[in-house]
Parts: sequence; structure tokens; C-alpha cells
Amino acid sequence: MPETRFADIRRFESIDSTNRYLLDEARAGAPEGVVAVADHQTAGRGRLGRTWEAPAGANLLVSVLLRPAIDPGGRHLVTTAVALAAVDAIRATGVAGVAIKWPNDLVDAGGRKLAGVLAESDLAPVAAADGRPSPVVVGIGINVNWPSADSDLPPELAGLAVSVSQLAGGPVDREALLLAFLTALEPRTADLGTPSGRARLGADLLADCTTVGTRVRVDLPEGSFEGTATGISPEGHLVVATGGATRTVVAGDVVHVRPGS
Repeated sequence: MPETRFADIRRFESIDSTNRYLLDEARAGAPEGVVAVADHQTAGRGRLGRTWEAPAGANLLVSVLLRPAIDPGGRHLVTTAVALAAVDAIRATGVAGVAIKWPNDLVDAGGRKLAGVLAESDLAPVAAADGRPSPVVVGIGINVNWPSADSDLPPELAGLAVSVSQLAGGPVDREALLLAFLTALEPRTADLGTPSGRARLGADLLADCTTVGTRVRVDLPEGSFEGTATGISPEGHLVVATGGATRTVVAGDVVHVRPGS
């Protein structure tokens, strides 16, 4: 990968989880920039332990190892950087209307899911001898060529998922999309390292976030609440108006509430 930090690309026909692989590599001292790409994952997972299966070789399953020099409280912006880079890459295929459903899904104009992002870090990191920042591994699964039609989806996903190829009107080259994604990720990753860059990530998330202006239900460990998402904070958190006040959501499962539901 010329002119980016993502030159070490490791490819697998099948692996349990590209995130798991890179977390192990990080514990062994691997540097920032290692990329793992798989045709198929046997234990791929999303937020809250959810799983996602697609035919081997149809979609882009990729994880990147990052070591951002950022305080723990700002590490959620790593997910933002990856999501924005994926939006950039998909738009480069000519597909319009791609947006981010806060905090970690890419959706089309109709709200159907195109991709999901999952960031993981070692909960007990071993300090590197050279003082490098602790690792964060971010995985993304992009529906590139599956589903090829709505009829491919199981009944429980009907109308809820879509592929880049469906929106583009024909097959999409996964390798070209990977190149576009890693190229777009370079400046997004660089933005993590400075206050102005992090502010830019927050502003770009606000511009591309389909959740803002939507009635939402926020599910938290201590309970749920509903309100209207009114904005994104400078730190990248979701701001929700509810009961005459506003609440800032740092992390949680956010459901877009449809009228009448």
C-alpha cells in the first residue's frame, strides 16, 4: 500500500476473526498499520456479541491495527475514523446516499445496513518497551457483492441489509474497494493525533450521520430511554433531547424509531 502506513496486508481464505488475529499480533508487539483481510470468518462478530455470515469471497472483511496517540476517553473516535474512511471508499465507487448510523453502522438512504464497524482493545495491555501507544484493532465488514438481490436475504433481514453492488447496479471489485478504503483511512487516522484533526472527525461525523434529526431509542445497561437525536458533540458523542433536557450518549445501542412503532 504505497504512501500509507498500511503496507503489511495479511490475507486469509478463512479465519475465525480478523480482529482476534490482530489483537494477538498486537500483544506480540506488532506495529501500527498491520491489516488482516479474510474471504470468510468463522467467528466474525459485531457489537453486543452479534454475528454476521455471508458467502465466502463475497464481501470485504478487514481489520486494521492502530496505535493512536489519544487519551482513553477519545478512543471511540477510532471507530469514527474507520467508518468515515469506508464512506469515502464506497462513495468513490459512484454510490451516493451512504451515511453513518451512530455509532458504528453504514447505511444507505433507506436505512438498510451496508457495513458494521467493531473496535476492540486489549483490556490488559502490556506496555511496549519503546513506549508506543497501546493498540486498538478495528474491524469492518462491508457488504460488497452480497446480497446480490433482496431474495438472497433470510426473512429476518428482509429490507434491513443491502450491498454496494446492489446500489452500484453491478459487481464491485473488492480489491479496488480495499485500496480505496486504506487510502482514505490514512488521513483519517492522522486526524486522530491532533486536536484539530479530532475536531474535523467530529464535524465530518455530524455531516454524515443519519441518526441526527431522528427519533431514537437508546438502550443502556441501566435501562432505555427515547428522544430525538439533535447533534454530535465535539467529542463524537450523540446528543439526544428527551423530557425537556438533553443527554449525551457516550456508548449504547441506538435504534431508529419509526413513526407508529
